[in-house]
Amino acid sequence: MTEHEHYEAVVVGCGPGGAAAAATLARNGVETLVLERGVDAGAKNVSGGLIYAEESAPYTMDDLFPEFREAATERPVTDNYIHNVAGERVKTFDIGGLHHHDTEWADAVLRRKMDSWLAERVHELTRETGGGLLTEVHVTGLLRDGAEIVGVRTEELEPIEADLVVAADGVNSELARDAGLMDWDDPGEWFQGVKAVVDMEPEVINERFDIDDDEGEAHLFSGDLFDGVRGGGFLYTNEASLSIGTVFHLDSLTAEAAEPHELLDGLLTHPLLAQWLGDDYDEREYSAKLVPDSKKVAHESPHRDRLVLVGDAAGQMQAQGPIIKGMNHAVTAGALAAEAFVDARSRGDPTAAGRIYESKLHDEGVMDKLKPTRYELFGKLGEAGPVDDVADALVDSPLGRLGVRAAGGLLERAYSSPTLVSMIPDTKLPYVTVPTVIAEELGEPVTDVNDVEPPELDDRIGDLTYDVGEPHIDLLDNSFEASGAAVAACPVSATDFGGGCYREETVKTNGHEERLVSLDTQPCVECGTCAVVAETDWDHPAGGKGVEYREG
Repeated sequence: MTEHEHYEAVVVGCGPGGAAAAATLARNGVETLVLERGVDAGAKNVSGGLIYAEESAPYTMDDLFPEFREAATERPVTDNYIHNVAGERVKTFDIGGLHHHDTEWADAVLRRKMDSWLAERVHELTRETGGGLLTEVHVTGLLRDGAEIVGVRTEELEPIEADLVVAADGVNSELARDAGLMDWDDPGEWFQGVKAVVDMEPEVINERFDIDDDEGEAHLFSGDLFDGVRGGGFLYTNEASLSIGTVFHLDSLTAEAAEPHELLDGLLTHPLLAQWLGDDYDEREYSAKLVPDSKKVAHESPHRDRLVLVGDAAGQMQAQGPIIKGMNHAVTAGALAAEAFVDARSRGDPTAAGRIYESKLHDEGVMDKLKPTRYELFGKLGEAGPVDDVADALVDSPLGRLGVRAAGGLLERAYSSPTLVSMIPDTKLPYVTVPTVIAEELGEPVTDVNDVEPPELDDRIGDLTYDVGEPHIDLLDNSFEASGAAVAACPVSATDFGGGCYREETVKTNGHEERLVSLDTQPCVECGTCAVVAETDWDHPAGGKGVEYREG
């Protein structure tokens, strides 16, 4: 094999998982190179986003970076609510008990600010070991010696060898796919998140949410306001903005042919939000990403040869009912992967790092959080067609509605039960039917007038920052049957909208009409949705190219 530049460890991606891995490696004297695709860490990253520090976790972000909360986060989340919605009737539950269970702290974050701060610390640490952080480098795949993974290939640099390769390159990980460890075959394994960051002065946030500077709130929304699509909405208070968005099961989104930006607008314009948004709505940024459903795709053995996967690249995103946790698990996984390499190196066998990492994920309880045993035993049963149909019909029946009215406060306690949440099936029952019935039977009408006018889709796209570069997606089958789902599901495309990535047209040839799909990658936000729902060959743009998020 040709000799290449060599590092003890190469970390691909400088989000929470990559930063945790790189910092832990560097502090143990491991020569570590970090490669980041964006012009700056965070430029490519989107999160809802709350970052948790769990009491039971072996690592938290402030363990690794003691100044993290003061320097890189927004507001601590001190209050948590879920709003069950049916039309303009709403029943609100306090679910603070659920979110504070096993929680040391939880803060709202914006990824550009957070990841950029982390990257500065990581660069300082890794330089001390002979490595460092390079931005605008697109890692395209794995370097192999024969069949063995021995490093990475990039679009901008010569191949690089390493004793350890940490794939922290996100939900669209090209390294995980190249290794054959992850794929994008099933829409049922993924969520799609869409978010607006809304400008708001700190004192206005304090007044409208009745909180102080050192307090923050998290609000979740479920019921019938999302046209029957399985999922819900969220609102988080930042220091000087709000993060408002939606997260839906991708298979449900495509089955209903729902358009993500319209579902977001349905939340933004609901009367309930008038009390917080007022009449001065100013949207800073529109963004989107895929989210792995850890119950389905968290890899039990996320390693091969010298490669280890951490965070979204390994499917390590916990999404169970109102619980959405990912960044904390990425932090734990990144640090454990680094710890495993240090252990393996001390034994004189660096190649054992992957096996040790896998053991640590199980021994530290990470995998049980990502793939709860209770879901395997009970949640999947609720997803069986006949069981789901009976349960849904029962809740919506006169007897079921009587039970909801009689349950009263018991329902609020049930929503705050970690045990029950871990068993929630991925059906319309918990996302749509139950919250709708709760709102209809127990809720009160909201009479506020919401005057918010969200931006049009073309304005949202136009406000984003791009350095386009070369097309990075090939449409392999342009028939509507194969790829038409992308027209509605793509968050920057829409039916009868000509400015997005995917467009539908009817072509007449020899007297026959055919529905075809065309693609323009210029406005792409790199969420990866079309890689799952359409016939494409999908890669990231070159380093520094494509969309650049200012908020994230």
